Amino acid sequence: MALTATRGLYLYIEVLKTALEDDILTDDEAVILKLLATALGVSPFDVGDAMDVAKGIDPSPFSDGVSNYSSHQIGDATTYQTALVAALDDEVISEDEWAMLNGLRNLLGIQPDQHALIEEAIRAMSEEDEAGERRIERLARFNTVCPYA
Repeated sequence: MALTATRGLYLYIEVLKTALEDDILTDDEAVILKLLATALGVSPFDVGDAMDVAKGIDPSPFSDGVSNYSSHQIGDATTYQTALVAALDDEVISEDEWAMLNGLRNLLGIQPDQHALIEEAIRAMSEEDEAGERRIERLARFNTVCPYA
């Protein structure tokens, strides 16, 4: 079945390409991709076809270009926050996860002030999370390794 070009599918495929740059899809990357697929409205039935597009096996469904998908939309910050929390909840954030998060942040056009608000929301959530201290430590490492500037 042919994929229908949507903004969510475009964003998912672009992040998937980043995840596949080393030809290995780790469990941690798969968790983030699964959350993103749900958040971006990508059907579980389309994930395999999206993988084939990301690998260059099948042609891209975006023949009309991608300019239609680059505008900022409601929910983008929440989508980014969901991915960031998923990465922080792992014990280790790999370089591949860093790359995926940075790629997603750039694709969604998350601005420094939005990132600061997302970071503050994660810190506020951590007060109620028994593993929150570890999440905050990983957030600090993420901001050190991949500063938003």
